[in-house]
Amino acid sequence: MSRRMQLHVQDRGPSFTLWRMARLIVYYAHPGHKHSHVNEAMARAATAIENITLVDLYRDYPRFDIDVNVEQKRLLDHDVILFQFPFFWYSTPSIIKEWQDLVLEHGFAYGAGGDQLKGKRMMLAVSAAGPSEAYTHDGYQHYPIRTFLTPLEQTARLCEMRFSAPYVLFASLRAPVAGTLQPHVDGYRALLESIRDDRFDFNAAELMDVISYDNLPLKREG
Repeated sequence: MSRRMQLHVQDRGPSFTLWRMARLIVYYAHPGHKHSHVNEAMARAATAIENITLVDLYRDYPRFDIDVNVEQKRLLDHDVILFQFPFFWYSTPSIIKEWQDLVLEHGFAYGAGGDQLKGKRMMLAVSAAGPSEAYTHDGYQHYPIRTFLTPLEQTARLCEMRFSAPYVLFASLRAPVAGTLQPHVDGYRALLESIRDDRFDFNAAELMDVISYDNLPLKREG
């Protein structure tokens, strides 16, 4: 279940409503964490948020010895799976690929009987060194960033998960001097909290190309 469950309770008095928060897990992967400015600050902000789970893959699996049983249990226990990583050579850091190869097994995530992730949501939080205009057909990267992220999107679809637009910071190496680092981190915190509290509009996010700190799709109050 990817949205909060609404329960109506009545016990000899007026009824009231309880809400179950979306169970959010963040998988963080940065092989150069100690040298990072953007992702380290994002991970620190995520760690401080109550009632979400954060897994630092390089810290927990320095030898890439992924514990498949532990990771599959984590996936079953959460509704929204978010991968946070820097964009490396048009892909993810290698440990995410290793994690996918081992954890998303046939019969568990896809194939005959492999419907354990059906209905869950996958999302990405990505930092890219190049500016946004580089990720256009006329830019030096030649393709939009969503094109490079297609394998992850298709992975979600094969596992019958719903894929949302990624939360992206372009020109990440210049962020500390350009004044975009703190707004991006604040936006990331707001993103995670809104997912946790079922205030994030996933339907709107699925129609967007990318998400940034200044265009978070949040549900209207009331």
